[in-house]
Amino acid sequence: MAAKTVEQPDVLTVEEARKRLRLGRNAMYDALTRNEIPNIRIGRKYFVPRVAFERMLAGEPVKAAG
Repeated sequence: MAAKTVEQPDVLTVEEARKRLRLGRNAMYDALTRNEIPNIRIGRKYFVPRVAFERMLAGEPVKAAG
């Protein structure tokens, strides 16, 4: 039987990124509003692009949106 490939979503929720960074809720939202963590904001909701987040964790430069 062949193994199924699980496709990961292109964006992380704030909660998913927060847990990986081991940050508290307030610290995470503070970092998002200061653009210290790559993010996409739609209305009042934040999303963290997976590729940019992985690059940030690897210490690579991440270009700010906009």
